[in-house]
Amino acid sequence: MATSTLQLSSTARASYHLLTQRSAASLNALGLGHLPYASRGLRLASTATSDGRKRERVVILGSGWAGYGFARSLDPDKYERIMISPRSYFVFTPLLAGTAVGTLEFRAVVEPVRRLSLDQFHQGWADDIDFAHKTIRVEANTSDDLASRTRLALTHHPDGKKGKGSMFDVEYDKLVIAIGSYSQTFGVEGVREHANFLRDVGDARKIRMKVLQNFEKAALPITKDEERKKLLHFAIVGGGPTGIEYAAELHDLIRDDLTKTYPSLMKFVSITVYDVAPKVLPMFDKKLADYAMDRFKRECINVKTEHHLTRLRPDEDCEGCFKLKIQEYGDEEVGAGIVVWSTGLMQNPLIQKLEEKAFKLSSSGSEMKLQKDAKTGGIVTDANLRVHMIPSTTTGEPVPNNGQKTSLLPDVYGIGDCTVISETSLPATAQVASQQAAHLAKRLNKGDVAQKPFRFRNLGTMTYLGNWTAIHQSSADELKGWMAWVLWRTAYLTRSMSIRNKVTVPFYWALSWIFGRDISRF
Repeated sequence: MATSTLQLSSTARASYHLLTQRSAASLNALGLGHLPYASRGLRLASTATSDGRKRERVVILGSGWAGYGFARSLDPDKYERIMISPRSYFVFTPLLAGTAVGTLEFRAVVEPVRRLSLDQFHQGWADDIDFAHKTIRVEANTSDDLASRTRLALTHHPDGKKGKGSMFDVEYDKLVIAIGSYSQTFGVEGVREHANFLRDVGDARKIRMKVLQNFEKAALPITKDEERKKLLHFAIVGGGPTGIEYAAELHDLIRDDLTKTYPSLMKFVSITVYDVAPKVLPMFDKKLADYAMDRFKRECINVKTEHHLTRLRPDEDCEGCFKLKIQEYGDEEVGAGIVVWSTGLMQNPLIQKLEEKAFKLSSSGSEMKLQKDAKTGGIVTDANLRVHMIPSTTTGEPVPNNGQKTSLLPDVYGIGDCTVISETSLPATAQVASQQAAHLAKRLNKGDVAQKPFRFRNLGTMTYLGNWTAIHQSSADELKGWMAWVLWRTAYLTRSMSIRNKVTVPFYWALSWIFGRDISRF
């Protein structure tokens, strides 16, 4: 008998649903997660609303600001929520720089997605999407490495052969693409292999360990002064908010804690921010950006604008060190103990893959392709966050967008950094992603997605500058110094996703202020 025709009591349905969940978990443990039963589950009690109607299955790709925010706002009584993400948690990225220096502990900035009481969660990457049959091909992620380079390490082996994890399929009624973006390296030699990114808790952990390790190496009696100078030169590439905030947090760590522990090493310490633009923090007006640079100058943090890094390689004369080749310095190379890379974003490989493939829907006789934004490479959506598609030529190339009438891909939505709203330019920020998530969830809950377009409300931009100072800019006001720092901490504290983290974040702030940061390595 088909499961859709079973008529069970409420108690029996609950027991049966629990049994199916445990059975699916058992199949996964036995390595049989690729079977339809384990990947989809049985559509029984979990797919019915309180009034007996079948809940639509909404699959969410990604657990970042867009995906997590959408999942927590979508009504579970109306929709069956399934999330697919390579990580089982959400990261509160504005406070990530603080975890990289020990001001906060890592668990204070993460939220486990399973606490959302999702109908299903699959830890893996969406490898491909069949829009015609509404099916997602998923690659399981069983790695315990949480750093940004994990995806590349898993899919490209040292011998050059491409390898993947276990694969399984997941069906959807509605699909929300919210997979975010990757760090942009601009093809600079050695960056992907040797630089440290700051986009996940794994990145922050590696940076924190590397900084403390360099101080320990420099403190050894066998280390030469020239090596100490390299080990304790901390290079940050990128003058946006992430790079500036990390430089400020690192300076706080050194000034407040490491100076007391390694007083004899302070003469070797230097922090340098490199950026290709004429000025850092381009999203702020000149007055606030100049204030930030004055603060850094007083704190002896070097800022090198209009400097182009062309190569990064290991230093053969200093174990654990690197050499930076700067275009403006000619053949001279700069030694550094760590390079933190924060220069921009590039599209997720899945987005590139989806935009290159043609597909044919049953409602359309011609082949279609996703509409691609010419500037960012993101998927184009309308103002209601519905994904656009355009006809594909016989050669497989998309028809030029100029004057081309687009159509909507049924039941597919896009939010966050991986998408661009047609004829609109919005920054790729957490603020935009979270507002899009809340808007789309609200409209789906009300069943009127097409009735009200998304409108971004700019709440302002903030950046921490160290030593209890910050800058803030919005359409209403501009703040700098201590008052901006108070606003910065208050805003980020109130935006934390759970009550647990609203308690733990100020607790760790107070702990670091009273007792200092933990500088042990483990």
